[in-house]
Amino acid sequence: MPILPLAPDLFSTTICWCRLRDKDSPTRRAPTSVDPPAGNGTTKRTGRFGHSCAAALGDRAATRAKRPTRNFRIGKGSRAGYASYPIGQFPLRLAATPRRGPAMPFSTYLPEHMGSIKLAPPGPFVAGAYGELTLTYTAGAFGIDDTGMVKISWRTTSDMSKPQFEHPAAPNFTTVEASNGAKLDVWFDRLNIRPYANTLLIRVGRGYLRAGDTLTVRMGDRRHGSPGYRLQTNCEARVELRTSVDAFATYEFTELPEQPAFALVPGPATQWKAIWPSLVVVGEPFRLAIVAEDTWGNPTGEAAATLSLVSSGPIRGLPQTVAIKRGDGPCVLDNLVAEAEGDLELCLVADSQELARANPLRVVKAAPLRRYWGDLHGQSGETIGMGSAESYFRYARDLAFLDIVGHQGNDFQITDAFWAELNRLTGAFDVPGRFVCLPGYEWSGNTGMGGDRNIFFRREGRAIRRSSHILVEGQTSSRAVYTADELFRALEGEDAVVIAHVGGRYADIKSAHDGRLETSVEVHSTWGTFEWLLHDAFKKGYRVGVVCHSDDHKGRPGATRPGASTFGAIGGLTCYFMPELTRVALFDALRRRRHYGTTGTRLFLDLRATFDAPVTAFSEDPKLAGGKEFAVREALMGDIIRPGAVPMRLAGEVIGTAPIERLDVLHGANVVQTARPFSGSDLGRRVRVMWQGAEYRGRGRETMWQGRLTLKGNRFARFAQVNFLNPERNVVETSPGTALAWTSVTTGNLAGIDLWLEEATRGMLALETNIVSGAVDLATLGDNTVAFDGGGLDRRISIYRLPEQDWSRRLAVAHVATFAGGADLPVYVRVTQSDGHQAWSSPIYLIA
Repeated sequence: MPILPLAPDLFSTTICWCRLRDKDSPTRRAPTSVDPPAGNGTTKRTGRFGHSCAAALGDRAATRAKRPTRNFRIGKGSRAGYASYPIGQFPLRLAATPRRGPAMPFSTYLPEHMGSIKLAPPGPFVAGAYGELTLTYTAGAFGIDDTGMVKISWRTTSDMSKPQFEHPAAPNFTTVEASNGAKLDVWFDRLNIRPYANTLLIRVGRGYLRAGDTLTVRMGDRRHGSPGYRLQTNCEARVELRTSVDAFATYEFTELPEQPAFALVPGPATQWKAIWPSLVVVGEPFRLAIVAEDTWGNPTGEAAATLSLVSSGPIRGLPQTVAIKRGDGPCVLDNLVAEAEGDLELCLVADSQELARANPLRVVKAAPLRRYWGDLHGQSGETIGMGSAESYFRYARDLAFLDIVGHQGNDFQITDAFWAELNRLTGAFDVPGRFVCLPGYEWSGNTGMGGDRNIFFRREGRAIRRSSHILVEGQTSSRAVYTADELFRALEGEDAVVIAHVGGRYADIKSAHDGRLETSVEVHSTWGTFEWLLHDAFKKGYRVGVVCHSDDHKGRPGATRPGASTFGAIGGLTCYFMPELTRVALFDALRRRRHYGTTGTRLFLDLRATFDAPVTAFSEDPKLAGGKEFAVREALMGDIIRPGAVPMRLAGEVIGTAPIERLDVLHGANVVQTARPFSGSDLGRRVRVMWQGAEYRGRGRETMWQGRLTLKGNRFARFAQVNFLNPERNVVETSPGTALAWTSVTTGNLAGIDLWLEEATRGMLALETNIVSGAVDLATLGDNTVAFDGGGLDRRISIYRLPEQDWSRRLAVAHVATFAGGADLPVYVRVTQSDGHQAWSSPIYLIA
């Protein structure tokens, strides 16, 4: 077995070797113990895929003197050794080996003889509905030996229900029967390689299958009273139930050559959207899009209605009504024109009922900077998402009505061929002035190596520098860069922008950051809300902007819903301030932090600052090379200002898509001023109970709240749930007027319940949850907030009063900030609406 040297670490005396697998050695091998020491100061460890690595421990003292180091443990127990490497340098830099990942863990041995599987009925089915799927597997020439297995797997990010095997009358009851009476063990687990982790496992025991014997799998078996199997909630043209067979009881699975699959289509319309721009110029044409959605947020043609379009002001070209016919897609009204300055509102009305309200629209005489909405972050079925990349881009443009979109597949799943296809698609979809589509990928390094980063290029044809090749087979055009530090060095000179992301692997920006490239942090996505990432940046003195994107995995960029899974949030959106809709303008906005992010709503936010005397502004961060400085008396969000002793007068304005609950002004991580569009005298019988927070920063951050609320000495006349995003998880009234129960997920974001009390100040409100419990005497609850700390990551329950009726969607705030020198002072605002949606401006940075 040959041993080839690797490239030596340029900053260390340590040298590494890698033993390559012989041609005929096993593809897969279980982890083994450490071999005996292979030389002076050397240990050797055999890995899962049959290769081994050895590290000679060199003179680390000299290395430490040059650069901070991190110890890597190699081996186990008494045979373990340590090698020290500079932080940001990973020791295994393959140079003399083919740049490829290991063979995928499925055998290619005679798949045509492993059997076949058929689905009945074939579909299509309604997304999120209950159905009965009957799969019939017929054994192939080898049959299946005693303890052999069949695995039926579906996508990792699918929210299709988990099968259950014990309650025949309950949803998702699943049965499996062998035609020859063989005993079967059946269970569910996430025991398959991504992107098909969700797996129904069937083991043949105390018997075997011969060729032609069958297994009948009924997912949602209705023979005993089950309503069926709840299907995936998002539409998809091809939902595959990928089936693999271990015919020889070796735990070596072969995928069948033909896989069962079905289509999911939208259900009937239950809600509506009206989308138009946030800012237009008098006399210039714009469009209005009207979208019908089903219960799970899928755009649907299953709608028939005559809608009245009620505008707060005159709009040339706007009809009084539109007729929506069944089978139609979204209704798009082009060439609308506003002929007077001001703010416009639009309502969709049917049968005297308001169905939807469009996002706020401001009409101005001139606009050096327009407002464009984008979702730069999501991925399609070629990696961990669903659907094709082409359908992903079409959805963003034609169904979500975005102005800007990006695609961010996990790099370790992107082959060279798919990278070329992505670049072809972004080039084809990008139309300056109409739709901006960016090439890019997600650098998906483990958190300990720097964590997720979103990489965007201004042009196609740039190299992809992957964090690993773990799921990429075959030759690749570029070597992996294992750490975020290496990534930033590899991107030097590229016309690229990097955004720190919190997903499965959160970005550790405290250990790696390059302000020339990494201009923003993503504080919200469908993974949750992550203000702590922005606070990390402040602690390190970074000058970054705020973005919110979806990280969509369901083929719905710009309109992502969490569905029935433990994803706990609606996908975010970002409003970019740009003179024109082009890639050049977008990159300038990103590099100057000219944008604000929301949790998915298109609210209107403005933040400006004035100074009584000229102050110094910078075209780029003065910590970095280049850039110019100039004198100004005004600043916008994202600007970097050296004010000296001149106070900054901040003016913030928000027009919400729901009533505004509060607008906070923050200095760094600290709230220094709060404005509300109501006063204490407006408060009364409405009491809000709100919970928030997450478990921790990592992948399992979702907090599942199991709660009960009891009211003693009073009653509530009605209640309403706030930001409950799963239609299957609703608040239950367990005792009329006095008790409620709920199950809710938060992942840094907000959810809650509003109560309208019969008596405003009487009684005791008690809360009991699996996280924290408490009680409040309503006589003591005025315009204050009572909070109970739930530990974890900013977990808490808050109880406070709100006006009984909905209130203003508008709010302005004035704030004076005086910079005392020293560390940077980031000044920005956070908006919270009554529906639980939030928004954050990018900071204005006051610097010494």
